[in-house]
Amino acid sequence: MSTICGILFRRCTVIIKQAHRSVHRMPPVPAQTQTSVRTLHGDLDKLQPRVRTWVEQQARICQPDNIHICDGTLEENNIILNMLESQKVIKKLPKYDNCWLANTDPKDVARVESKTVICTESERDTIPKPAEGVKGQLGHWISPKNMELAFEERFPGCMRGRTMYVIPYSMGPVGSPLAKYGVQVTDSAYVVASMRVMTRMGANVLDAIGEDEFVKCLHSVGAPIPDSENGTKKWPCNPKKVMIAHIPDKREIISFGSGYGGNSLLGKKCFALRIASRIGRDEGWLAEHMLILGITNPQGEKKYIAAAFPSACGKTNLAMMQPTMPGWKVECVGDDIAWMRFDDEGRLRAINPENGFFGVAPGTSMDTNPNAMRTINRNTVFTNVAETSDGGVWWEGMEKPEEGVEITTWLGKKYDPTDKNMKAAHPNSRFCAPAAQCPIMDPAWESPEGVPIDAIVFGGRRPKGVPLVYEAFNWTHGVFIGAAMRSEATAAAEHKGKSIMHDPFAMRPFFGYNFGQYLSHWLSMQDRPNAKLPKVFHVNWFRKAEKGGFLWPGFGENSRVLDWICRRVDNEDCAQESPIGHIPAEGSLNLEGLKEAVDMQELFSLPRDFWTQEVKEIEKYFSQQVNDDLPNEIANELQKLGERVEKL
Repeated sequence: MSTICGILFRRCTVIIKQAHRSVHRMPPVPAQTQTSVRTLHGDLDKLQPRVRTWVEQQARICQPDNIHICDGTLEENNIILNMLESQKVIKKLPKYDNCWLANTDPKDVARVESKTVICTESERDTIPKPAEGVKGQLGHWISPKNMELAFEERFPGCMRGRTMYVIPYSMGPVGSPLAKYGVQVTDSAYVVASMRVMTRMGANVLDAIGEDEFVKCLHSVGAPIPDSENGTKKWPCNPKKVMIAHIPDKREIISFGSGYGGNSLLGKKCFALRIASRIGRDEGWLAEHMLILGITNPQGEKKYIAAAFPSACGKTNLAMMQPTMPGWKVECVGDDIAWMRFDDEGRLRAINPENGFFGVAPGTSMDTNPNAMRTINRNTVFTNVAETSDGGVWWEGMEKPEEGVEITTWLGKKYDPTDKNMKAAHPNSRFCAPAAQCPIMDPAWESPEGVPIDAIVFGGRRPKGVPLVYEAFNWTHGVFIGAAMRSEATAAAEHKGKSIMHDPFAMRPFFGYNFGQYLSHWLSMQDRPNAKLPKVFHVNWFRKAEKGGFLWPGFGENSRVLDWICRRVDNEDCAQESPIGHIPAEGSLNLEGLKEAVDMQELFSLPRDFWTQEVKEIEKYFSQQVNDDLPNEIANELQKLGERVEKL
């Protein structure tokens, strides 16, 4: 017995040392260990040496039973989906064409910000140093030493009894000068099926990587099957040990314990925003939490707009908008993330690095977003929505099912609409659908060179004080507007009511490096030779009247605001100066055919007391959270805003 224990101890010690070294680029795997894991699909020998070495290193640590190298084919996808169905991880929805439903563990339903960390040598590289006695809100840092300890505690042996899937994928069109490549290893087949939708995945990516660097993504649900309780779990996860870590200096992402999309589909927020924003800083471009849309007026003139909105502010609805103004057309390039780089002629060009939509289901309907509803009726994976007895899905805000159709909640209970505490779908339930299925995808959405950005729009949910639309005085003022973004959000569960939260650039959970340095990077764009900078705007669809109710109808009527923005891009004289920026001149916003009366005076009023308090709140946030890392240019813009507001 003691001999066996000694052998096991020495084996574990070796594994832990290997795990320890993996954080610091492990050396090549000795030849005698390279074929110890069975390869079910694909050929390790045909991988590029750099990719193969890294994959084998992860296999040595995680100890899967098998390796499957994904090729991204339809045949492979069908096998994966059928296997997941046989394991009761997903369920086929007969009402639709090739649609599936997954219900997660109730403890694994969303991104976990408190356990999402960035590992750098210096904490200041990751987050600004807040004021004395203030808790920072602009990210979570972990030291390399603690990162190593956390890794050793989680990953050795974490894939025992499971298959390790190797996913080569591209963020952006394969071969595009704006695209970046990654390889993710995971023990979740659900992740494989979802990554095939959200990224461009397959063997051609391995050819594109060649001998170049790639972002290394290690993911495990953290539930090895030999542990008795894991073998019977329909949704394996390890909520107590969740960790989503980023090592930007090494272009690495390490995720453990969660199978939920934002934590496990590492090409999304982890790569496309946190790691990519750092790569963008190093290479001179921008990775942003922005939709991209093309808008064409009745004369056939087309412009492209990138827009940043915090959650619950209508980003997807805007990206897929149906304009109410006759002759106008909106086309979608992307609904969530934009990578933007200046071309040789000084134009800022953008790509949508994703290949699909990972949208929040509740609130999406034929009334609010008919194009989204038309997108998700085939080839879609739904997660944590309700199921209907006729083989479909349902969520709050969606049209009611036909009479006699019963609803089963995401927790498997019969839905009782009279129970106000019962949710049919989880508030963060999702649909994962191919972007190409959207009926209004822009013809250039996969253009390798990207689309030219004419305007950048920031926005938030502000019930008071903030007008429908205003334009920045210049680029520096525009960066200040993005930095000062605030939006109404539901308060934490232990509190009641609403609160206004700071969410600069709608990137607060996604910055890949120090926010102060991020602002400096944005400011530096105006120093580019021959840079043709887009104009910058701020919108607010959600202002309420003193007597209650929204002042602006929103949805398709927002095309009237985009019309004004396009005319300002063309330097039309249709604006007047205000203390906060240029607002529409009287009568310049096209209201012809608007079905509802709008109080334009209240919609664009700038109450002095409100804006005086707004300046104080922004100043407090900057001084407490960004502190010494705040660029002087932004501090100066705040001072000038305060001086202008005093004259109201």
